[in-house]
Amino acid sequence: MDVLILRFDAPLMSFGAPIVDQKGEIQPYPALSMMTGLLGNALGFDHSEFGRLERLQERLRYASRQDRRGRQIQDYQTVDLSKPYMDDDRAWTTYGHLESRAGGSASDGTHIRYRDYWADAVHTVAVTLESPDESPRLDDLEAAVQHPARPLFLGRKPCLPAESLFVERTQVDTLPDALVRAPLHNRADDGPTFSAWWPTHPDADGPSDEGPLDEDMREPVTDRRDWRNQIHVGERWIVNGTVRPQT
Repeated sequence: MDVLILRFDAPLMSFGAPIVDQKGEIQPYPALSMMTGLLGNALGFDHSEFGRLERLQERLRYASRQDRRGRQIQDYQTVDLSKPYMDDDRAWTTYGHLESRAGGSASDGTHIRYRDYWADAVHTVAVTLESPDESPRLDDLEAAVQHPARPLFLGRKPCLPAESLFVERTQVDTLPDALVRAPLHNRADDGPTFSAWWPTHPDADGPSDEGPLDEDMREPVTDRRDWRNQIHVGERWIVNGTVRPQT
């Protein structure tokens, strides 16, 4: 398969997990919804183009290798939505147009929330698309991550990449094989093995069918997004294992 090798390197990254109340959890690997949003943003998709985002999410296959774990930090945030400077005529803007708030139960008083981040982490991500002749093609993704339609961020808008995401394009037999062959970042942790995640099925035959690894655990995750209703739904399975990079 044709695969793009991407590098996620930023002072802060947020691999969001399902939010519970005011607590914004993160997980060790980039979620499917995050990858869809990131690549859709690079391609110039509008957030309201639900069909295009849903189809990109259906076709997207990727695996992630944790080159540098970094450390988990928490941001404590407060906001008082009743303040005059939060009124509609001073609201945030997108492309020069006002975005007004509709009110609701959170429209007054001080609200507290917590947001977690990975600090000083580095991930290598192998990306491919099912139905390769369908638009957008891998050629389009390759061009988009090198010359994105809009600025890119890794999870949340403050999480700006420290360098270009694109590393190389290559051909491999499996996504785990791409993680074995992809070069390590020059700030990678000491090896020889590195944590990795890639898609699988609950009834897969075994490690020999899924690529080179030292140990593995299959687990269900809920990171598929219903883009029209803005909620996470469904379930997919991943392997939580380790790989031994060749370089």
